[in-house]
Amino acid sequence: MMARQRTIVWTEYMKYRARLRGFELARIEDIVRYSTERYFDTATGRFIAIGRYDETLVMIPYEADEERVTPITIHATTRQQINFRVRTGRYAHV
Repeated sequence: MMARQRTIVWTEYMKYRARLRGFELARIEDIVRYSTERYFDTATGRFIAIGRYDETLVMIPYEADEERVTPITIHATTRQQINFRVRTGRYAHV
């Protein structure tokens, strides 16, 4: 039996941040849904999806339950920042 796809919930804040940074929601949704690189942020208690938006590496913190995924914001990041957070224990592999 195929698992039902969770609903993406766009907050006004997330829509604002995406618009401010020039990111399209549909492309953010693809990263959140299909990224194979995911972490749990031990400092915030949120999940993190990592992906490429054009040439920019981005991190998208999100909250999730069985029915919904709520992206919180989107940030440009570097591989160095991600690796540092993994090494220090801030990010745990999911």
